[in-house]
Amino acid sequence: MSGVIAVLGFGEAGSLIAADLVAAGAVVRGYDPLVPAPPGVTDTGSDAEAAVGADLVLSVNSAKEAVGALRAALPAMAPGAVWADLNTASPGIKRELAQIGQAHGILVTDIAMMAPVPGRGLRVPMLASGESAAQVAALLGAFGADIDVLDGPAGLAASKKLLRSVFYKGMAASIVEALEAARAAGCEPWLREHIAEELAKSDLSTVERIVTGTGQHAVRRGAEMAAAAQMLSELGVQPLMADASRALHERLAGEKP
Repeated sequence: MSGVIAVLGFGEAGSLIAADLVAAGAVVRGYDPLVPAPPGVTDTGSDAEAAVGADLVLSVNSAKEAVGALRAALPAMAPGAVWADLNTASPGIKRELAQIGQAHGILVTDIAMMAPVPGRGLRVPMLASGESAAQVAALLGAFGADIDVLDGPAGLAASKKLLRSVFYKGMAASIVEALEAARAAGCEPWLREHIAEELAKSDLSTVERIVTGTGQHAVRRGAEMAAAAQMLSELGVQPLMADASRALHERLAGEKP
């Protein structure tokens, strides 16, 4: 391998990863139509130009650009080159990328970044799946990357990231909404302390208790969340998460025998 790595996209994640690769001694080429390349990265005029001669192409642009970027770069890529998609795209998009790659002799890896990149850069924890996942992990690992390889096709890494996102981002949104309402009600400090205490004492049994209790008490909790949503509206807070919780509990109640 020549060791040339192409980075497509110099947003927050792409620019930090590219800079870390350069600092670790990698030869890096890149392209972004709006953002200039970080110091040490050879700036190019297109996805295809960046991919010329690269053993590994890192697509770090956006989910909506993921397929277009691969199609644009394909004419410049030699058979056997590796494409790694780091975008937060659906498993279906990752599988589509793998199918496109297979049709052109390009190996595609699905990479999911599992934490914010600022402060971590290339060392952000990542999951990788797909036919070239181990190859990508070895290559980037030599420059300091932290990648766990999953035994499965492209799309598996994305699935695990997004399943976690349903939980974590949903929890975050509920906390933000609850605190906004508590602020309007004049008791935000109390709720902040209560949330922190609940999070601190959580463990595996907490998950089981939540799952079991939600199903068992769906009728009562659905009514409770309807009241909570009404209260938020009275406080001038749009009850997006509270109303979604009401709808979920009502669905579960309707599924009970």
